[in-house]
Amino acid sequence: MPIRFVAFPFPVAGQPKSVHKQYVAGKDMVSGKPMMQMIVDGLTRPLTEQEQIKGMPPGAVTEPRLLAPDSEDNLQRLFKDKEWTDYNPIIIPTEERVAKMLQGTSHKPDEVVAKINLTGGARQLTVEKVAIAAVMAGAKPEYFPLILAIATRAPFGNSTTSMANMIIVSGPIRKQLGLNSGTNAMGPYNEANSVIGRTFTLMSKTAGDLRNNVVAWESLGNNLQYNNLCFAENEEELPAGWDPLNVQLGYKSTDNVVTIGTGWSYISSLGEAQRSYPPHMLMGDYMRALSAFGSAATIVMDPTVAGLLKDVYGFKTKAQLSEWFSHNVEKTVASYWGNGVIATTNTALAIQGLEPFASWKKLPGDTLIKPFDNPKSIHVVVAGGKIQTTWFVTDFRFSDGVLVDKWT
Repeated sequence: MPIRFVAFPFPVAGQPKSVHKQYVAGKDMVSGKPMMQMIVDGLTRPLTEQEQIKGMPPGAVTEPRLLAPDSEDNLQRLFKDKEWTDYNPIIIPTEERVAKMLQGTSHKPDEVVAKINLTGGARQLTVEKVAIAAVMAGAKPEYFPLILAIATRAPFGNSTTSMANMIIVSGPIRKQLGLNSGTNAMGPYNEANSVIGRTFTLMSKTAGDLRNNVVAWESLGNNLQYNNLCFAENEEELPAGWDPLNVQLGYKSTDNVVTIGTGWSYISSLGEAQRSYPPHMLMGDYMRALSAFGSAATIVMDPTVAGLLKDVYGFKTKAQLSEWFSHNVEKTVASYWGNGVIATTNTALAIQGLEPFASWKKLPGDTLIKPFDNPKSIHVVVAGGKIQTTWFVTDFRFSDGVLVDKWT
C-alpha cells in the first residue's frame, strides 16, 4: 500500500525518558533522515500521484475459491506451507464437506460474519470461510452455530506480547453439544472443547493472514492459542445464588452464550484450598502478579472451592466475591508501573490527569495501591469435577457475550 510511515526502535516499554528522547531526536529507521522531519513531512507533504492510487495493487492476484485437485499428502503439505494450519493434521475442506458443514446454519455462505482489519488491508470473514476452518479442525455441523458466534470475535489476540484467548460457553447448548464443564474441563479430554477451540485458531490464522514474522509478531507466543482455553461453565454445580456467566452478562439463564476473553497470564493454584485458610486470600495473593490492565481478572475454580467460599466464608454471590477482590487486592506502585503493558497505555492517561492513574504516578514505588478498582471486570467462573479444591487465576478480560442462537 502506498502509505507513509516512520519507524521507531524497540523496545519502547520500560525505557527511561532519555532513551525515548534519543528516539525522537534520532533518525527514522527506514529513511535514515531526522525522525521529527519525517513525521512532519509525512503529515503535511501533498500526496504524490503514486500515493493517490486506489484499488488493487499492480500484479495482485486474488486467491482462487477452489484449489486444484491433488493427493491427500500434497494438500496437507500445501496447507502447511501456506501457514493455513496449526501444523497438526487437518481434514481437507472439500466442497462436499464444506457444504455439509453449511447445513448446520440457515445463514447464507457469502454472509459476512466479521471484517478483519490487519496489516495488508481489510478481509471479510464469511460464513463459508468459517465453515472451511470448521471442517479443517474436525468439527461437526451441529457445532457450527457456536463456531459462527465465536467467529464474530476473530482473529484471536495478536501483538508483540504473548496474548491468548479464553472461550467460555454458557446455557443449554453446553449439554446439547457435549461440551465438557466437569472433570478435566480445561484439558485435552473432550472432542467438542478441543475441536471448537481449535477452529478459532485456524480461522484466525487464515482469515487474519497470521503468518510468523509477517503479521504475527509475538516475541514468545502463547501455547494457549492451540485451542484457546475452550470450555463450558459447570452451571449444575454452582452454589445457590451464584449466577452463571450468561446471566452476569445480562442474558437469561436459558440463553446460549459464548464469551471470548483476551489476556496474557494464567496461574494454576499450588496445592488445594482448605477450610483452615480462606481460599480467597490465596487467590488475592496470586492476583498481585497480574497486570490489572482494565482491572481485569478471571478466576476459574472447581465447584468444591465455590462451595467453600459460599458456605464457610459467606460469599452469597459471585458479585460479592468480585467486590472483595476489588477492595482487598493490593500491589506496589513500582510493580504496577513496572509492567510494560501498563506503562505503554496508562502512563498516557496519567499525563492527561485522569484518575486514579495521575495520582498513582506520583506515589513512591513502595506505596500499596488497589489496582483492581472495577469489580465488574473481575469474573468468577465455576468448572471442574469436584475431585480437588483447585483453581486458576488469570488476567483474561471479556467483551460482551455473543448469543449463539442468532447463528442457527
